[in-house]
Amino acid sequence: QVQLVESGGGLVQAGGSLRLSCAASGRTFSRYVVGWFRQAPGKERVFVAAISRGGNITYYADSVKGRFTISRHNDKNTAYLQMNSLKPEDTAVYYCAADLRRTAQAVSVNYNGVDYWGKGTLVTVSS
Repeated sequence: QVQLVESGGGLVQAGGSLRLSCAASGRTFSRYVVGWFRQAPGKERVFVAAISRGGNITYYADSVKGRFTISRHNDKNTAYLQMNSLKPEDTAVYYCAADLRRTAQAVSVNYNGVDYWGKGTLVTVSS
């Protein structure tokens, strides 16, 4: 069992930056692929970024490429999402997810059946 807790959300002006954190319980964090997803009001949850178990392979949604960076620190059981040049359309609840079996690429294309989810953190970008 893994529990994920997101933090770092808040209100920021367009063009600003935020860093989200995803803290995981347990001692096996390095065995899990980690992904970030977001859900805007009235819309479906969508993929944002994913990172491999060792942290050397990453995937991004086209909408965030060049602006967001996913990383992880396995010794600290924590993953991060650095978000720069934020836009109002980035406003959403951001969720961290962890999957034991699949690759980061697989998680990036289909999040159905992901093993664990956090409860989310709200990011609001004002224009």
